[in-house]
Amino acid sequence: MLTKRIIPCLDVKDGMTVKGVNFENLRLAGDAIDLGAYYAQEGADELVFLDITATLEGRSTFVDMVRNVARGINIPFTVGGGIRSVQDVSALLNAGADKISINSSAVKNPDLITELASEFGSQCVVVAIDVRSTKHQMPSNWHVVINAGKLSTEWEALAWAKEAESRGAGEILLTSMDNDGTKAGFALDITSLISRAVSIPVIASGGAGTMQHFADVLATGTHSGNADAALAASLFHFRELTIADLKRFLREQGLPIRL
Repeated sequence: MLTKRIIPCLDVKDGMTVKGVNFENLRLAGDAIDLGAYYAQEGADELVFLDITATLEGRSTFVDMVRNVARGINIPFTVGGGIRSVQDVSALLNAGADKISINSSAVKNPDLITELASEFGSQCVVVAIDVRSTKHQMPSNWHVVINAGKLSTEWEALAWAKEAESRGAGEILLTSMDNDGTKAGFALDITSLISRAVSIPVIASGGAGTMQHFADVLATGTHSGNADAALAASLFHFRELTIADLKRFLREQGLPIRL
């Protein structure tokens, strides 16, 4: 059985890690480079570094920052934000990133997934999917949103996940925008639905508040999330949970975790 992964996410604006609720009302959480090095030492399995304003502001992720983050860590490192071309990805991988994440640009141009997978290999291509639910709160009614959750699309979440996989995505980073920053728990229903429907790994994101929330989303079963990895930000940034304590708890719950 593959080990489950714990992944801190560094949402970055102007070089600083920030965190809010539903991507609004951002507050500072520390220097991205320093936090990256800290998490690598603390036992994180991977890191995700997202320039959260890159798409909105129409600029690319700073390659210099990626290079500096990569110098301080020895674990896999995914970079996203404002990636639109093979050239963007080439620059980021050359700067030290192991994988890249595309979100809005993939929805607007699905061929980009295929192009990047063909050029760099599916193992480098993470498709981030941000979703919101309708008032009925049924999995079939979860839809994809883009531009930091500000723009709705016609894509139903499960259909887009399958499309991304078919086009060459090597992994899916699934974020419930309704749950993001609330600490009320991950969206288990849509996470499970997608995890069971695709053969590539699914990273659950949005809503972590307790160690039990991680156990619930990583566990396998009818009422669990069935995710391969769980991602969080503020819980780790503000030291509300440590990765070491979380991993010990998950191991005690019978989950395959690398300590």
